[in-house]
Amino acid sequence: MDRRRFLAATVGALTVSAGCASNSSDSDGTGTDRSPTSSGDGTSPNGTSAGPAVPDAVALETLATGLQNPLDIAFVPGTDRRYVAEQPGRVRVVDTDGVRDEPLLDLTDAVVTGFEQGLLGIALHPNFAENRRLFVRYSAPRRSDTSADYSHTFVLSAFTVSADGLTARRASERVVVEIDQPQANHNAGSVLFGPDGYLYLGVGDGGAANDAGFGHVDDWYDGTDGGNGQDVTENLLGSILRIDVDGREGDRGYAIPDDNPLVGREGMDEHYAWGFRNPWRLAFDGETLFAGDVGQNRFEEVDVVERGGNYGWNVREATHCFQADDCPDRTPDDVRGGEPLLPPVVEYPQEGAPVSGVSVIPGNVYRGDAIPGLQGQFVFGDYQAEGRLFVARPGENGLWETSVLPITDSDAGKLSQILSFGRHEGELYVLGNGGSGGGLHRLVSAA
Repeated sequence: MDRRRFLAATVGALTVSAGCASNSSDSDGTGTDRSPTSSGDGTSPNGTSAGPAVPDAVALETLATGLQNPLDIAFVPGTDRRYVAEQPGRVRVVDTDGVRDEPLLDLTDAVVTGFEQGLLGIALHPNFAENRRLFVRYSAPRRSDTSADYSHTFVLSAFTVSADGLTARRASERVVVEIDQPQANHNAGSVLFGPDGYLYLGVGDGGAANDAGFGHVDDWYDGTDGGNGQDVTENLLGSILRIDVDGREGDRGYAIPDDNPLVGREGMDEHYAWGFRNPWRLAFDGETLFAGDVGQNRFEEVDVVERGGNYGWNVREATHCFQADDCPDRTPDDVRGGEPLLPPVVEYPQEGAPVSGVSVIPGNVYRGDAIPGLQGQFVFGDYQAEGRLFVARPGENGLWETSVLPITDSDAGKLSQILSFGRHEGELYVLGNGGSGGGLHRLVSAA
């Protein structure tokens, strides 16, 4: 199997890839603070040495097993209930007794699966207790008016959940967003609400490799062919979008926040930030938005996302020039005023270092009480888990200090593949595949 084909299912033949089919500082220089509320005192010059002091190990408390490629989680307010999205197209209900037999929602007849396609993300409306609105992101067959050369259509829909929280009616579906996808990979998958009440969506660059080829437009940079990551006028690919799902404008199923960065400027108004390859997962820590952008062949990265920020793909892969010995660090003056290409806060190589792997799986800053010593540190993983997690926090040399956070030997086999994280009341949860198939686990102290 291609090492870039992450999210490979351990149940059946279903496979998803965060890679591609053929190839597989506290401040950014603009005066904007790019760190979480905690700070660190690491001393590594390259951001990937022993880094900050962390617990010797963490343990995993298993909350559910028997899931099929669990990719996202939503926590039902005021309850101990969780909704878990399975890639084949079901949203499962997990409560204190485990996984309920009947799914909350079954979209298996509507979802295109395989490679990086499937049911990729879920989110509950901030006022879910009152309006019962569940947002689901999935891959659907291409629409009738879409070119036959395209792979599929990205769909974001809203469903209404019953008062008892156990059923979402299929007939209640309201399509909010549709985006045509030229290739089957680089679909990202996150859908989450920010503290401002708006919905944020990560969208990959369109797939294949290099941000080039079919479905990839021309951009301002001549050093590489393509692509969608550096263009904001032709499509919504290679970006993080921000929309208002409580309003509608024209033929859209949503409204545009007035303060989105391209409102009144050249470009599509939905864009919030751009220059991404495959931002698989997003997470908010307060008002700080993290994005994990899966690299191509050399480096993985985690970004702190700013409104109107350009994160460099495909001019750069993390902090490194992509397929070139030299490259610019900003756009030309005639391209949105010469905006800087913002560096990541976390970068690690795909091989040859303690912190390494093939596809970054971002988590969040730990704000819980269960694991002393971990508070205030950003916890993340890689699809190639190998019984470990990683932690990072700001250092003194730009990139954050990172180090390995081992999982206890007795629990390491539970996560041969990390797929996603969730956070609830400060505690971190991890979804993945292991010896017992797909599972939901909570990080706890190994002591």
